[in-house]
Amino acid sequence: MRKNITVGLIGDRDQSVPAHQAIPLALQLAADALHIEVGHEWVPTEQVTPIAGISRISQFDGLWCVPGSPYRSMDGALLSIRHARERAIPFLGTCGGFQHAIVEYARNVLGWADAEHAETAPGAARVVISALECALVETTSSVRLFPGTRIASAYGVNETREGYRCRYGLNPEFQAALVAGPLRAAADDETGEVRAVELDDHPFFVATLFQPERAALEGQSAPLIVSFVSACAR
Repeated sequence: MRKNITVGLIGDRDQSVPAHQAIPLALQLAADALHIEVGHEWVPTEQVTPIAGISRISQFDGLWCVPGSPYRSMDGALLSIRHARERAIPFLGTCGGFQHAIVEYARNVLGWADAEHAETAPGAARVVISALECALVETTSSVRLFPGTRIASAYGVNETREGYRCRYGLNPEFQAALVAGPLRAAADDETGEVRAVELDDHPFFVATLFQPERAALEGQSAPLIVSFVSACAR
């Protein structure tokens, strides 16, 4: 395991966002748990472009697409996710990162060029990320982790309680096709709605609708963040 790594944080930093306050703390707690040094750098989405932007994010040992959508550049967020997916770079997406990982996969793996996010294209024909029936804003609820998944392995339990700040999730109309593989559902909640996905045959590609980083605001290490950092160090 390498002793020094750097994580690229893809998103538009806003210190008033609780998740943005929590992320550096969560990375430091993970570093302490693994006895390594973890640096991080915020990468605004508009800086990720097809030419210069790829070299900008290629320097990192892992990429984390952070909460805070709509992003200033949806294209920049999607390009970052695609880069991590195709180049086998450890990837974590939380909240908005989960939503955009779904859109990227739908467009570039399933070939659904018209796949959209209801927040930015509410009238689109194929909205793979739609408004939740019940918004999950500043709420905490149970998440059921599927046996045999990376996320279940990270937590070492079958259920956890996690915090949310989101209004959009995976559209049930397209769920079956989206998580049939190699992208698969890794967790749900008591309603059966997907709350995390993972990608087969990838060193680490996990996205959660919830925000595990929030544990750091209470001084607690988040198992999924530790697992992500460990993958970056490998």
